[in-house]
Amino acid sequence: MPTYTYQCKSCGHKYDKLQSITAEPDKICPECQGEVERLIGGGAGIVFKGSGFYVTDYKKNSNNNSKNNSNTQNTNNQKAEAKSSA
Repeated sequence: MPTYTYQCKSCGHKYDKLQSITAEPDKICPECQGEVERLIGGGAGIVFKGSGFYVTDYKKNSNNNSKNNSNTQNTNNQKAEAKSSA
């Protein structure tokens, strides 16, 4: 459900209200009973819920991968040398 921002035309009171898209917009100010208008907002940003999100959560460790590739290549080279000397 979106949150709409309303502002009173009489007293200038601003408030936010969580409403369904199909709900009728507010027409009366809760402070002074004056007429309110719904303001056009810039939209809500992304809301992250949970203990936290970090850039490194899903980042591949390039140093680890290159080290593993070097070890694999060295092992393959050693096996090839052992076969050729046998």
